Amino acid sequence: MKAAAGGVMKAYRRCVFVALALTLIVVVAGAYVRLSDAGLGCPDWPGCYGQLSPHHAADDILAAHAADPYGPVSLAKAWKEMIHRYLAGGLGLLLIAIAVLAWRLRGEREGAARSAPVAALLLLAVVVLQGLLGKWTVTLLLKPAIVTAHLLGGMAVLGLLAWIALRASGVRRVAAAPATVAALRLGLLLLVGQIALGGWTSTNYAALACPDFPTCHGSLWPETDYRNAFHVVRELGMTADGEPLSFAALTAIHWMHRIGAALVGGFLLVVGWRLSRQSSSALMGAALIGGVLLQVTIGIANVLFSLPLGLAVAHNAGAALLLGILVWINHGFCLRTAPAGLRFRARPGLVRIGWSAAAHSHGQVLPFRPTAMRKRGHA
Repeated sequence: MKAAAGGVMKAYRRCVFVALALTLIVVVAGAYVRLSDAGLGCPDWPGCYGQLSPHHAADDILAAHAADPYGPVSLAKAWKEMIHRYLAGGLGLLLIAIAVLAWRLRGEREGAARSAPVAALLLLAVVVLQGLLGKWTVTLLLKPAIVTAHLLGGMAVLGLLAWIALRASGVRRVAAAPATVAALRLGLLLLVGQIALGGWTSTNYAALACPDFPTCHGSLWPETDYRNAFHVVRELGMTADGEPLSFAALTAIHWMHRIGAALVGGFLLVVGWRLSRQSSSALMGAALIGGVLLQVTIGIANVLFSLPLGLAVAHNAGAALLLGILVWINHGFCLRTAPAGLRFRARPGLVRIGWSAAAHSHGQVLPFRPTAMRKRGHA
């Protein structure tokens, strides 16, 4: 029985890691499709003009392109869109296989196996929603709210799979005090918000609304229209009242993304610096600092070089990389409470992040109180 469960767990781990890699490919491919204006290359769903591939729908595609040479439909764009759909469909099938394997692990006592069924079902639910968002992205003609939600859905699948992969691989976790865990969770939440702002900037085609850096049209306080910029329920390029979206609204979207990048990036750099000061978390800190600096550099380059396609896609990939790094760090630190009355001395191998610390004692991982409140040699 144990041998059978071990075989299932091994297959589960392999499928999870393959799915994680494929999800990253799908996320980057989706960004490429969106940024190359190929999202409506096949204006129906799930096929292309009712056919399985653009090859079979070539006559309809060529006719649509001849009628509107500068429109959204061309044979090249159709292939981009359908390849993205094929990859996403393959990922969906792989996630179904993961759910089946996870269900076979129900009742197991091992940590990763015990949580596998719930995690897989949650992942399937997100993927089903993501599939619907992909359909609505096409059928509702690229409404910014739907496209942004589709982008966030892809990131959610990536983040969940990264967490599941870490759980399945048995990566060691360290206990930390509430302040540390709260800071790490806040960093992840802030990053998700910044990704949403980036998605909103991209889906509203506001990436070049500010063509200079660090100013915007030569000013630190450019003319903006926040009221219409962040009205969610509206058509692409239109206000909620049906009027054309003003350039001031596009400027507001872009400028808010920059402000968010400065605030979130600054917070994450502080977190990374705190982590890097301790040998046990130095790799995490270095990865976070490197990821933030790389992403900021790519973002600035996108403005200075007028949004070349390669850099724009790299900026999306950088966001996915940062998300993975923060999921890894958040997985690495968990909240634990020491048994009442238990006291222990600090060890040389103490794991400290600046806000708090954790150490092993009698086979347990127990949290210290914040550094400022700690007396020498005692918790």
